Amino acid sequence: MTEYLNVGKIVNTQGIKGEVRVISQTDFPELRYKKGNRLTLFQADKQPIELIVKSHRKHKNFDLLSFEGHFSINDVEKYRDGILKVEKTDGNELPENEYYYHQIIGLTVVTATGETIGKIKEILSPGANDVWVIARSGKKDVLIPYIESVVKLIDLNKGQVTIELMEGLIDED
Repeated sequence: MTEYLNVGKIVNTQGIKGEVRVISQTDFPELRYKKGNRLTLFQADKQPIELIVKSHRKHKNFDLLSFEGHFSINDVEKYRDGILKVEKTDGNELPENEYYYHQIIGLTVVTATGETIGKIKEILSPGANDVWVIARSGKKDVLIPYIESVVKLIDLNKGQVTIELMEGLIDED
């Protein structure tokens, strides 16, 4: 079975010429949305469909895309809330110490002293650095910034991330 990686969510249309607004979930928008690239659109209760990128541009916090064979707002309106994906095999080799979101989500987070914090359930990209949402059993989620002073080691083989616990990072409730 083919595995897919999320690259963005279509949140709305843009103008009347068949463009859609995408909230990107990829570190490589220039690569993923390049003219001629194939994206697979997944929507609830519908068969996935393949779309070919006709154009891409940035506008505010959105990536604006148009697709071959889609010339008006009427052609793309039905794609709203759809998730754009690429086949996992299309993933690029990353430089050392860089990871895809799917590699990080699900890893267990432990402190340098060996205490287990929880599992990474989501990655937020609010600004200068990513923030990892860590689900803890019976407690509130913890937000950990993905910065060198906090994240000390990512071991994909062990399925584990080691962090340096800074004061005030975790509420004990």
